Amino acid sequence: MKLILEIKDAKVPFVLELLKNFPFIKTKPLTAYKANVLENLNEAVKELNLVNEGKLKTRNAEELFDEL
Repeated sequence: MKLILEIKDAKVPFVLELLKNFPFIKTKPLTAYKANVLENLNEAVKELNLVNEGKLKTRNAEELFDEL
């Protein structure tokens, strides 16, 4: 299982040191770019789920292109 944690900058060294003491946990920091991509992807999935539930209205591609 993979988890993404948001940790205050001041607490990062403590949490990383704590996690290093567990042999069954591997840590891998994300770059700011990758974190942003994951956040945007997560938001897109949430919006898609709302569309599928009928809680969010969509528009067709022609309307989108007309705006551009």
